[in-house]
Amino acid sequence: MRRGRIFIFLILIVIVGIVVLGFGLGLFNQSPQITATEVAGVRVYYAEQNIPQGTIITEEMLGTFSIPTENEVEVMFREDEKANLVNQRARFTLEPGTLITTSMVGAAPGDLSGPAWAVQVPSSKVAVAIPTSRLATAAYGVNDGAHVNVIACMTFVDVDPAYQTVLPNYVSVMRDVYFPGEDRPYISLDPLTAELPARQGRVELDPTFQKPIYTVPSELQRPRLVCQMILQDVVVLNLGNFQLQAPIPVTDPNATPSATQTQQEATPDIITLLVDPQDSISLNYFVYSGAVISMTLRNPNDISRIEAQSATLTYLLTQYNISLPSKLPYAQQLRLDVLAPPLLPNDIINVQPQQ
Repeated sequence: MRRGRIFIFLILIVIVGIVVLGFGLGLFNQSPQITATEVAGVRVYYAEQNIPQGTIITEEMLGTFSIPTENEVEVMFREDEKANLVNQRARFTLEPGTLITTSMVGAAPGDLSGPAWAVQVPSSKVAVAIPTSRLATAAYGVNDGAHVNVIACMTFVDVDPAYQTVLPNYVSVMRDVYFPGEDRPYISLDPLTAELPARQGRVELDPTFQKPIYTVPSELQRPRLVCQMILQDVVVLNLGNFQLQAPIPVTDPNATPSATQTQQEATPDIITLLVDPQDSISLNYFVYSGAVISMTLRNPNDISRIEAQSATLTYLLTQYNISLPSKLPYAQQLRLDVLAPPLLPNDIINVQPQQ
């Protein structure tokens, strides 16, 4: 009797196993039908590689994949609409895998008004060019598409509010005052010296003799330097000159560019930034006021902002704990009045004589 029960249990286990196996095989046989249903549909275009804003789209940049027919919308580009997509210009930067729609591309190059790179300027931004150098661009590490912080350094002097001239003022000696009849009074003033007018000074008490003395400055007023980060996370549109729409004709096709032209192409001296319209006005003020502008390269994924403090002589001495040098009975030889940066080999420009 006990053996009969065990036999019945074994039969039930075999039956259950057969049912489960059959159910699994049924699902397996249905999977190709699901795949076939997903593949069947319409093929549309997507960006197979990164397409920067303003780039003319070519066939090599595109790929296709299938979507169900019911998911297709009119703004997509079907596989048979390649002619409507190729040679269009990207209105935005298209990341790899982005499904391309009609709103993402613009007119063909011949139908655009203005320069081709104007479409790379985002809305609410403007492109402004400022002078630059190898030092100001992190050894040309700042290039097209880079994100930078902009630093401006300038000097300040004290001026007379009325004259708007650098202090101290020149002084003169009043010779006489007279009244020529009924006319207004006249005052006759003469400088102390005809060649070099005396500068306005002040009265100080000599600590040794306890006598008042009149002191005048020994040199012109020294400007005070200040540097500050004026813009943060600014995108570089272009380093150097943009390519002209019409190339300059060359009379001699075998002629080679001179050493000077090659050096200028290799060392750009201008950079174009994408900034807010108000910031473009400020940058123009900095440029024409003689300020020195430089840029620091930053990670494009870094969107942080800092409350930067202006760098002045007082700030540097305090922030970096710089001590004033003592007056010693000895000094370095030779005398050093001006700090000059070392001359680097790449700073030497060799101009080959023209044949």
